[in-house]
Amino acid sequence: MKLYNVLIKYRLYIGIALVIGGIAVNLTASFWPAFPLYFVGVILIVGHFFFGPLRLIQEHLEAGDIEGAEKVLDSIKFPGLLYKPIRSVYYTLKGNVAMMKQDFEGAEKMMKKGLDLGMPMKEAEGASMLQMGMLAMQKNDLRQAENYIRQAIRKGLPDKENEAAAYLQMCSIMMNKREFRAAKDFFRKSKALKPTTPQIVDQIRQIEKYISRIPG
Repeated sequence: MKLYNVLIKYRLYIGIALVIGGIAVNLTASFWPAFPLYFVGVILIVGHFFFGPLRLIQEHLEAGDIEGAEKVLDSIKFPGLLYKPIRSVYYTLKGNVAMMKQDFEGAEKMMKKGLDLGMPMKEAEGASMLQMGMLAMQKNDLRQAENYIRQAIRKGLPDKENEAAAYLQMCSIMMNKREFRAAKDFFRKSKALKPTTPQIVDQIRQIEKYISRIPG
């Protein structure tokens, strides 16, 4: 796997070197001995611009290395050349990094670009919708937040932690709207998923202290 990551990281330079090697062989011998060098070199160069190095971001995100992830994203100079589903993931990841840096305006802009292109999986689209909803809540735009989070729930979310987070956000929105019965229903759904993320667990504990006392 490490070797494959090294290939992804340096495939543009390897591809250029192979093409140059092909030209040298072509000049000193003939086209056909140079053809394999041309062929592999062109595939590597096209792969660099068509697929990008997004695979390299995973290890940075898992380690919480935002700077490393941003560096990989910044190495993509022509995102418009990326294969459409990969371009969508690129903008979504740009949005995620912006959110980690508390750049909510930049995050919203990137997330919208990703959603407009269409996500490769419905669950991924749902997760992006949830993040858009959370961004709207940061701006206190509860109407837009509710719209995004309801869409996220309808489209499906990748795991129970995201589902629990979505239901908790809906619980908060319903309480702000004084729709207490709906708030309690969303709270029960969130708790029933038994999330383990510390932040979500803490939110459930905090809400549980007073939700039983509200009407509805």
